[in-house]
Amino acid sequence: MLQMLLYGIAIMYTPGPVNIMGLTLGLNKKFKNSIGFFVGVGIAMFILFCVYGYTGEKFIKKEHLIYTSIIGCFYIFYLAIKVLNEDVTIDEKSKKSTLTLKDGFIMQIINPKASLAALPIATINYPANNISGIKIMLMSVIFGGLVIGAPSIYCLSGQFLSDLIKRKKFLLIFNKIMGVILLYVAFSIFKDHVYGVIIGKNPY
Repeated sequence: MLQMLLYGIAIMYTPGPVNIMGLTLGLNKKFKNSIGFFVGVGIAMFILFCVYGYTGEKFIKKEHLIYTSIIGCFYIFYLAIKVLNEDVTIDEKSKKSTLTLKDGFIMQIINPKASLAALPIATINYPANNISGIKIMLMSVIFGGLVIGAPSIYCLSGQFLSDLIKRKKFLLIFNKIMGVILLYVAFSIFKDHVYGVIIGKNPY
């Protein structure tokens, strides 16, 4: 469970298109006008978690979990390396006064980072933690709420700490921290759900 939450927080709170948009809105003092946008992002993520969660519950069996775990931990490792090496740019030219719930929903539902974040959680961590049935919907609500928090925090940070956030070095340091967390999650998944299964310590 802890691995799942750490992965979710790390991948959702690293600078991506939605979070950078939230930061830009904050730099332009648009937090109140953008609440609907943040909710739309969360709704889109809730739908993705539900779709992948219920699909995984139906088609991914316990005996297959080791294979999805192998793929998942290497994918998370890849993401960690990408985050650690990623440059950060902030576009402060956006002056749109209001972004709506619809804008947030569409932006997140077509954002490839959203699907890539939800897929490992729904297909690896959900079954590994015996999350099925109504629990899938409940966990999807939790993750949807976490997603709403990500661009909201970026926006508030941009609005109240604009002098600090405008420094590229700050975002780069934040990226490194999130990258290290992702590396830890990848190692933990491999240790518990691959190596542990092979040696019989954690059989499914």
